[in-house]
Order: sequence, then structure tokens, then C-alpha cells
Amino acid sequence: MEIIDLNTQKAETCEISIALGNFDGIHIGHQYLIKDNIRKAKDKNLKSSVLLFKNHTKTILKKDKNSKIGIITSYSQKLKLLKELGVEIVYTIDFDKNVMKLTPEEFIKDILLDKLNTKLVTVGFNYRFGNKASGDSKYLKTIGMKEGFEVNIIKPIYIDNEIVSSTNIRNLIRSGDIDKANSFLNRSYSVLGIVVEGTSRGRKLGFPTANIKLNDNYVVPHTGVYKTITMIDDKKYLSLTNIGYNPTFDGDELKIETYILNFRNNIYGKLIEINFDEFIRDDIKFSTAGELIKQMKKDVEHIK
Repeated sequence: MEIIDLNTQKAETCEISIALGNFDGIHIGHQYLIKDNIRKAKDKNLKSSVLLFKNHTKTILKKDKNSKIGIITSYSQKLKLLKELGVEIVYTIDFDKNVMKLTPEEFIKDILLDKLNTKLVTVGFNYRFGNKASGDSKYLKTIGMKEGFEVNIIKPIYIDNEIVSSTNIRNLIRSGDIDKANSFLNRSYSVLGIVVEGTSRGRKLGFPTANIKLNDNYVVPHTGVYKTITMIDDKKYLSLTNIGYNPTFDGDELKIETYILNFRNNIYGKLIEINFDEFIRDDIKFSTAGELIKQMKKDVEHIK
């Protein structure tokens, strides 16, 4: 897969089929859209591609600068998933105020036609673009008929009578319904983070944990204990992850701590990935440390 940064590089002169969207999560609906774009590209002898903003559009559009959108997938995770789907070219661009101010007509002419030589565009049914989101998929199709490019509009994808969307997935993660979120994603929800030093309380209790500082502004799952798979240097380890405030010890800071079974290596400063597979229980305040240890032993037996 070729990655071309439109901020610093010129696009290839080949004719392309391009998928457009924020693609946060690259969930099952996004996967269908991107695969359909690839299929149509092959049929028309075009290069399949995706236009990917390096940052989520809502990070610029949010009026409250202190309010941050919780993301489902980081930029690096998106690139990995797009490669696995078989996309040939990923065009990346910063979503900044200059791009935000482009009218729908300017976006089509300056980027899709002049920069990218687009012959086919694939978008979702609810796709919007241009200044103040004034353009939509129907308008794009109308312009396409005039300018000589085809527009492929994908209908919504449903699971259990619910539309699969990034917004729904964020809400499911925040509520702790990780099973349903994973079914919408077609994989386990995962976060990347750096292992940092903690209080070493887990080690003293007999359950040494890796304390994680998130790499991006991820959607943080509901507080509680989860069965997880931790990826370290491309190796998978069964793990137990707690998201909470350490109520037994009157903690007041939200922490993500992972106990990796049968693992004792020093991984401070290492980037790891935590995949959330199952919600086990809520974050509970125990009367004594002994009660906490007893429950943690039960949790470990459960995930085994």
C-alpha cells in the first residue's frame, strides 16, 4: 500500500477510485464501503484509494476548544486496517482551517479532480463535505454527472436493526457494552499506549500491572474489569485490564492498568496495544486488600 501525503507530495497521475469519509473505527459499514470501492476500481481498471484526514474533522469543527472528540482508531491504526483491506493508495491530508473553508465545489475541483484525477467516488449515504458541511452525497453525484466522474453511494449497514455508526460505537464503548461494540467493529476495540510507572500497588498484591498512558484521545471504556489481549512486540498475551479509580484505596485518578498473565518482563516506556474482548465486572470498592486479591484470583480464573 502506497501512502501519499498531499501536504508535501504530488499525487500519481493514474486514474483513481476513491473512498471518502472520516472512517473513525473503520467499522463493518466502513469496511463494506471500502471493499465495494476496491471491487469497482478493479472492474474499471482504476487504482483503489482512500482519502484520509490525519486528524478527526471534529477536532477543528468543535467550537469548545477544551472539548475533545474521543476517537475509536488512531491514524496509525487506520493505516494498518486499510492495508489489511487491500487498499492500493492512501492519500493523507491535514484537516485544517484552509481545508475546512473549501466550498463543496472547491473541494471537488481542487482536490478530487485537479490533485487526484478521480474517476469514481464511493461515499456513505450520510456523507457531508465542504464548508459548514453544505455538500452531501446527492450533490456530489449531481456534480459528478457534470464533471465526468461516477459517484457510488453506499446504503447504511444494520446489525440487529441498528445502524452501524461511529457514534453508536462510541456510546457502546462508554457504556461498557464491549461485545456489541466489537460486533459493529468486526474486531476487538483496541487502544495504544505507553507503559508508565505507577504506585507498584499491584506488584505488592501479587498482580503486577502495566499502567498505560494512552497515545491518543481514545474513547475510554466504562470503568470496570475486562478480559483483554495485550500485544507486545507483535506477540499476544492473555490479560486482565482494569479501568477505574482504585476505589479500594480511595484513588481519585482514572487509570488503565493491565495484568498480563505469565509475563514478568520490564516493559516501561514500551508502546503496547490492549484489545478489549469481554466486560467482566464493575470497578468495586472492597473492604480490605485481602478481599480484592480474592476477587482478582477469581477474575484470572474466569479469563483462563
